[in-house]
Amino acid sequence: MAVKEDNKLREAADPVEEVAINQQDDKEALKEYEGDILSAILKAADYQNDAAETFKIRIVRDNTVLFSFRIRPLSEEQYTRCRDKNTKYVRNKRIGVKVPETTNAVRFRSQLIYEATVPEDRKDIWDNKAAWEKLNVASGVDAIDKILKSGEKDKIVEQIDAISGYGDELEETTKN
Repeated sequence: MAVKEDNKLREAADPVEEVAINQQDDKEALKEYEGDILSAILKAADYQNDAAETFKIRIVRDNTVLFSFRIRPLSEEQYTRCRDKNTKYVRNKRIGVKVPETTNAVRFRSQLIYEATVPEDRKDIWDNKAAWEKLNVASGVDAIDKILKSGEKDKIVEQIDAISGYGDELEETTKN
């Protein structure tokens, strides 16, 4: 069992770099790119639709690539929606609000993979109706549970987290 990752995924593991600069350098950089700042912000905001932000995942077993699909970064809202879909809530009678009781971690990870898969690939692989019939499942998320091994799912979710900015903590640079 192996999950092959796109080479550029390794480079994307830490997409944010924190550097210490003095205020004068900061002002000069802003002046230099002042006209470009809007386009830079808009490009950063369009990360989910950017083809350069997709990464290929290959499912390999017995040294054979069985299939491949592309993943993209997820927004915080998408992570939250996946968690909410797979969390059971109960009403706390003492304070009168709903509180989370349990989260189905297995289904949550499958939901993340489903959401991160590029829509064209999702349609061909996870939402393949012929596969649903053969696997006896009712949804793409259920198909992921049947198709992928738990270790494969774990590696894929780690890669989704990395490209979505949930990788290792930022390195802090100290000022001298």
